[in-house]
Amino acid sequence: MREIQFREALREAMVEEMRRDEKVFLMGEEVAEYNGAYKVSQGMLDEFGPARVIDTPIAELGFGGIGVGAAMNGLRPIIEFMTFNFSLVAIDQIINGSAKIMSMSGGQYSNPIVFRGPTGNAGMLSSQHSQNFENWFANTSGLKVVVPSNPYDAKGLLKTAIRDNDPVIFMESELMYGDKGQVPEEEYLIPIGKADIKREGNDVTIVSFGKFMKVALQAADELADKGISAEVIDLRSVRPIDYATIINSVKKTNRCVVVEEAWPLAAISSELTYNIQRNAFDYLDAPVIRVNSLDLPLPYAPTLIEVILPNVKRTLQAVDAVMYKK
Repeated sequence: MREIQFREALREAMVEEMRRDEKVFLMGEEVAEYNGAYKVSQGMLDEFGPARVIDTPIAELGFGGIGVGAAMNGLRPIIEFMTFNFSLVAIDQIINGSAKIMSMSGGQYSNPIVFRGPTGNAGMLSSQHSQNFENWFANTSGLKVVVPSNPYDAKGLLKTAIRDNDPVIFMESELMYGDKGQVPEEEYLIPIGKADIKREGNDVTIVSFGKFMKVALQAADELADKGISAEVIDLRSVRPIDYATIINSVKKTNRCVVVEEAWPLAAISSELTYNIQRNAFDYLDAPVIRVNSLDLPLPYAPTLIEVILPNVKRTLQAVDAVMYKK
C-alpha cells in the first residue's frame, strides 16, 4: 500500500485501462495540453498521444455525442466534463442516446462509455456550478451511476466502469481531488452496486456517499465520544443501489439517518427512506430522517453555504432525533 491523491488514483485507473485496451480513450476540455482542469490526466498526452487523449472545444453536446457514437462502433470512450453542471448541455446525448441504445437496438449495440467529472459544490462557485445531478441520472434506466468517496474506491470503481459494457456516470468532487488515501500497487477491481460498511456499529445506521461520507464519519466519531455506536455505510453507487446492505444494517441498529448533498425532493435519500420503511418497517424504532441541502440554489457567500449544506451538527441532531434524545 502507498498513499496517493484522489486525482492520482483516477489517473492510474485510466492509464492502466488505456495500456490494457487500445480501444479506451479520453476526451474532454483541457484533458490533454493542460493536463486536465484538475490535473487528473497529467502526463497522459505524453504517453498516449493526441489520438487517445483529445482536447475538445467548449461543446459538451458535440463531444458527448462523438463519444456515444464511438462507443456504438466498438471503442470505449471516457468523456470528462469539467463539472457535471455542464453535462446539461449534453444531457440529450446521455439520456436519449447512450442510456437507450441497447434496448432500442434490440441488443445489437452496446454503449461502453464513461462520463466522468465533479459533482456538487466546490465552495464559493455559486448556483450554476454547485448542483447535484446524481439522482437525475440515477432516475434513468440504462445508466449506472457511481459516486466514490476515497482514492481506493475511486480507482477500483473507475477501472470497473471502463470495462463495463453499459454507460456509466462517474461522479467525483473538486473538493476531493487532493484527498489522500491508501491504494494498492497491484491491480484490483471493485464491483458496481456493492455498498461498503466503512464503520460498524449497533445503535444507528448512517448512510451517505461521495464527499459527504466525511460528514458521516466525523459525526460517527463524535457520537462514539458520547457512547453511541454508529454504523456508517458508503453507497459507492446510486444506481444500482445495494439495498440489502442497508436493510441488514437497519435490522441490527433499528434506526437510520441518510446524509446527502442533493436537494430533498426526489433525492436518493427519498428512495432509500421508502425502501427502508418498505422492507424493514417492523425493525424501525423511529422514522428514518434525511439530512439534505436546504431547498435553495447554493449562494456565493460562505456563511450561507454553511447553513444550506448538510453538516456534522445537523447529522448529530438527526441521530438525536431518531434516538429520542433531547
